[in-house]
Amino acid sequence: MIWMLLVLVYGLFKGGREIIKKKSLAKSSVVEVLFFYTLLGLIMSLLWPGSAASAMEVDVSYMPWIVVKSFIIFLAWILSFKAIKSMPVSMYGVLDMSRVIFATSLGIIVLHETLSVGQMIGLPLVLLGLFSLRFFKGSKSSEEHIEPKTVILALISCLLNAVSGLMDKILMKGLTSSQLQVWYMFFMVLMYGVYLLVSRTKIQWNTLVRNYWIPILAVMFIIADKALFVANGYPESKVTIMTLIKQSSCFVTIALGWLVFHEKNILKKTLCAAVVLAGILIAIL
Repeated sequence: MIWMLLVLVYGLFKGGREIIKKKSLAKSSVVEVLFFYTLLGLIMSLLWPGSAASAMEVDVSYMPWIVVKSFIIFLAWILSFKAIKSMPVSMYGVLDMSRVIFATSLGIIVLHETLSVGQMIGLPLVLLGLFSLRFFKGSKSSEEHIEPKTVILALISCLLNAVSGLMDKILMKGLTSSQLQVWYMFFMVLMYGVYLLVSRTKIQWNTLVRNYWIPILAVMFIIADKALFVANGYPESKVTIMTLIKQSSCFVTIALGWLVFHEKNILKKTLCAAVVLAGILIAIL
């Protein structure tokens, strides 16, 4: 059960991160936040006791796969940050649940995981909660008007994150959590650095140094990822169950979206998320 608790920690921190992302993007551009967020994350990863020494012992045969994972997350984060900037964070939290479909499919097809009776009952409930959003009459306020392209960005990001989660499970069979975290953060810093140069983004240093949401985001990210990687290291952990538990993040984004940003239609989103929670509980109990 320890690995399940670690995944729950990841889910709760992930939900809080979506709020912090929205706050950080109010002061800085997507590229600025992503580069300095990952740079601070890399520094914190190296400062974690024993991480630097462990990272130097990684088998070089894993490096190409870590680069691939890094590129997948590089793309996923660009898309998700753009989506979060353009939609209510509570709505993004519910849309993010679509990764259940992608991750479960990948877990069954690639890892040949099997669904228990509880999971076979719980998964349809999770999907019902996700798709039931479309059956509610949307708000006429401009806040809830979301362009289709923004929804598509969020869904593609979810698919890429699901692929990354699958790679985590595979890579953790031969790597430690520190090795994976340090190296994939290192490659992402390089990628976002190149993106920063190619896009010719002008860094607003005066605003950036006052954007304290970025270091907060980095701290939450490192803690959450460490918990997730350790959970992946447990042989009995399953991608299908882990994906369901991660959806606990939705309740954090809905609650904080209401409290921090005063977003609308919270009851509707909470009801949809409650159906998802029921599915998660049935699947893991």
